[in-house]
Amino acid sequence: MSTDLTGLANVGPAVARYFERIGITTIAQLPGRDPVELYERMSAACGHRLDPCLLDTVMSAVDQAEGRPARPWWHYTSDRKRLLTDTRAAP
Repeated sequence: MSTDLTGLANVGPAVARYFERIGITTIAQLPGRDPVELYERMSAACGHRLDPCLLDTVMSAVDQAEGRPARPWWHYTSDRKRLLTDTRAAP
């Protein structure tokens, strides 16, 4: 596996720059990371809430870094919506 983040499906130069803004520069830094936390850090680094579809891409990148098959980012949309709904409903 390439160390370059753009070697992951769904991660182009723009998404790689979001990762770089939070100190993630290699694929090896992704396994075991919480995609929601990474997305929240990306949003904070940019000073505004980023498109939630970016979270789908982050979920995809972490999965691939952990050895799961590459899937299109939209494969994660329903999981992201459920995850964010569950997170908001928690006390």
